[in-house]
Amino acid sequence: MPFIVEDNMGRAYQNRKESMAKTSDANARVYSKYSRKIYVCAKSGGTDPDGNLELRSLLDEAKKSQVPAHVIKKAIDKAEGGAGEDFDVARYEGYGPGNCMVIVDCLTDNPNRTFGDVRLCFTKTDCSIGTQGTVMHMFDHCAILVFSGDDEDAVLEALLEADVDVTDIESSEDGYISVFTPHTEFHKAKQALQDVYTDIEFQVSEIQFVPQTTVDISDEEEIARFDKFIDMLDELEDVQNVYHNAILQR
Repeated sequence: MPFIVEDNMGRAYQNRKESMAKTSDANARVYSKYSRKIYVCAKSGGTDPDGNLELRSLLDEAKKSQVPAHVIKKAIDKAEGGAGEDFDVARYEGYGPGNCMVIVDCLTDNPNRTFGDVRLCFTKTDCSIGTQGTVMHMFDHCAILVFSGDDEDAVLEALLEADVDVTDIESSEDGYISVFTPHTEFHKAKQALQDVYTDIEFQVSEIQFVPQTTVDISDEEEIARFDKFIDMLDELEDVQNVYHNAILQR
């Protein structure tokens, strides 16, 4: 996997994070989305982070995003009580502004409502939502771990010693190492690094869809349309993540 894929992924990752911070109620939306994810994860895999590695990673991610402790506790307590909503994973694909490819991941208790809401984001920005598999084949489902470091060989050795299937590993000029593994290796890779580097702090620790190719968008009107499209999706409580292959040339 060439480094440019990671670099493009990083910029797409930043685009998503920045778009979530554009409105005054952005924090409330972030807290709500994490609350739903934690609840679903704890309900399906157990409320003990030591026995539910996915929950442990999600809690680390929530704390890094400054989700208040009471929000996290309420979601776990709700899952422990066994009552509450049943959410299903819903994934939509299509083409966004500039003909970029888009994947929208949702957690929903009403698939018909969610599909209608997501479809409206596409149609109101003159984009086209597709059927399952429309663009998925052009993305790699990867675990991505980014942390401070400069010794690729030592990191690779630690991962191989733990029998982790490493897809790629790269260091950047700003002093970070990026590790790519198949999404199924996420927890094993993260634990292997934590075992060797006890004080490691991950700047990125996620499973993402990484685009195999990218599309540059430089036209001002297209960029404005793209921003509107992402903002509309971020406003939807059911939407958890938006992946795309657009590189905005602002």
